[in-house]
Amino acid sequence: MHGHEHGLSVVPVHEAVGMMLCHDMTRIVPGVEKGPGFRKGHVIAPEDIPLLLQMGKEHVYALRLGAGQLHEDDAALRLARAVGGAGVAPEARCEGRVNLIAGHDGLLLVDVPALGRVNGLGGLAVSTLHGLCAVRAGQVVAGMRVIPLIVHERLLHDAERALGGASAVSVLPFRRARVGMVTTGSEVFHGRIKDKFGPVVRRKFAELGSEVVRQVLVADDRDATARAIRELVDEGADMVVVTGGMSVDPDDQTPAGIRAAGARVVAYGAPVLPGSMFMLAYLGEVPVMGLPGCVMYHRASIFDLVAPRLLAGLAVTREDIIALGHGGLCLGCQECRYPACPFGKGT
Repeated sequence: MHGHEHGLSVVPVHEAVGMMLCHDMTRIVPGVEKGPGFRKGHVIAPEDIPLLLQMGKEHVYALRLGAGQLHEDDAALRLARAVGGAGVAPEARCEGRVNLIAGHDGLLLVDVPALGRVNGLGGLAVSTLHGLCAVRAGQVVAGMRVIPLIVHERLLHDAERALGGASAVSVLPFRRARVGMVTTGSEVFHGRIKDKFGPVVRRKFAELGSEVVRQVLVADDRDATARAIRELVDEGADMVVVTGGMSVDPDDQTPAGIRAAGARVVAYGAPVLPGSMFMLAYLGEVPVMGLPGCVMYHRASIFDLVAPRLLAGLAVTREDIIALGHGGLCLGCQECRYPACPFGKGT
């Protein structure tokens, strides 16, 4: 076979410039090193010839790309550009592997059916983190690889068609919300005990790039709670959280206070442990969250599943809250590894 035909050939080294190597070639220098001199997929350049000859390779197993054929690296990069959307950027690795990197902190969105269609084509592998989770700038959110060394352009067209012209992976930026906090509880209001909930909530919002701009303390009183919520919204709060008073104790007035403020209740109670005594409501466009005490004690809770979605501008529905039941059971590990764990990842 001559080296300039399409397809696989055993080619004299001098004729192999511009062709693609089809196997790893190990370079051995006795007593010094043993490692790959050239990787499979390497396109042979003129300056490679002396080294190949020095390695004792007068012929190589190589091929020249035919019309419409793509090297795995080029194909993977093209696939990454098709799969990735707003808020992610491709980062080329080696041997047909490309990652998608988050360009900013935000909420990862994955079109799971589209992902399945691309992976169903064969020859392409795209894997992602779970969607609807908070990610950091610079984090790898997806990886893709082209499985054969060479693919036909048609496969990439098929992938682009399977995506329907839309991306499958994107990161929605978090808005920098001005958060108002209402802390209910007569003991705190009267100064008999210190508020321990507020600092936890402040830190959690700060980690997501938002700020608690004002905290209002009220006694266990429905009308006072409602007044405080409305006041914070009138002052321009983008979100309101109400801490304390979410249990079924008859003195706990938080859910009644949220309703009395005129908020439309989306869900009272959530199939999440920890976090079942949770309320989500909207006062106009402003989300109001009633947070149960578990948010204070657990590193991962209902707050960590819902707040990132709200900060990314998603409207959270009753159906979204119901769907949290699958995966909504915290394992209660001695050392919490969240978010590197199954909590909240039911889809």
